[in-house]
Amino acid sequence: MIGTKGDIYTKELLKRILEEGTKDHNPRPKYADGTPAYTLSVNHGMMTYDLTKNESPLITLRPIAVKSAIGELLWIYQDESNDLELLKDKYGVTWWDSWDIGNRTIGSCYGATIKKYNLMRNLLEEIKKDPDGRRHIINMWQVEDFKEKHGLKPCAYQTVWNVRHGKDGIDYLDMSLFQRSSDFCTAGCINQMQYLVLLYLVARHTGYTPGRFTWFYNNIQIYDRHIPNALVMLEREPVDCKPEIWLNPEKKDFYEFTQDDIKVKGYPRELIRKKNPKLSFETAI
Repeated sequence: MIGTKGDIYTKELLKRILEEGTKDHNPRPKYADGTPAYTLSVNHGMMTYDLTKNESPLITLRPIAVKSAIGELLWIYQDESNDLELLKDKYGVTWWDSWDIGNRTIGSCYGATIKKYNLMRNLLEEIKKDPDGRRHIINMWQVEDFKEKHGLKPCAYQTVWNVRHGKDGIDYLDMSLFQRSSDFCTAGCINQMQYLVLLYLVARHTGYTPGRFTWFYNNIQIYDRHIPNALVMLEREPVDCKPEIWLNPEKKDFYEFTQDDIKVKGYPRELIRKKNPKLSFETAI
């Protein structure tokens, strides 16, 4: 296989959206110039990765900002924060600034929800206490909180976790991510990679081997102004590589990992940048 499993899935899905996608009639988002941001979208699907076979959602059809994506993940689940200054100063990430509600936060969503309901700490404790349980769920879709001011309702809103006792004698941790909506060209790969990292971190904390990661999407779309870049990605040849998540072997506690303790090895970013250069995607708010 040339490239990654993520490359294969991405080309299949881009083609499906362009061929089968339907156009929305009254989109909520708008571009910076005030023009409605129309999309082509399809409903329902999944992508699954067997981590024991080194399958990865990372793509090589364009370079992915891996370190920034990991920083955003830690900001939500470890810092349990909605503070945009913290996100910028600690992780160098500013792509949430457009959703500032006016006080340098994104309001009652994402990290604020994790903190309010103690979702991450409860998950870690429950997996350790009852590994065979089927109720290990983090759900950020808290309707009452949406009555408070917020920047954006969560897109990747739910994860479900299961311990699996493999026939090979190894105990695996599997996780499914549920996403209600995905701006696929911009963030489809990034979201999958972030939650793959989250699976590795939780598995390390709870003492299990990362097993299977599955991404379920409900509605997945390409914005009208992103279609030319989607066509470019379809024409590109992937770079042959086998990305692997590396965690600092000296750390186990979820809350002790820093951005520098998490790396993606075997992802030749410079080669990818040369062969499949960066693409710019206009943001719709």
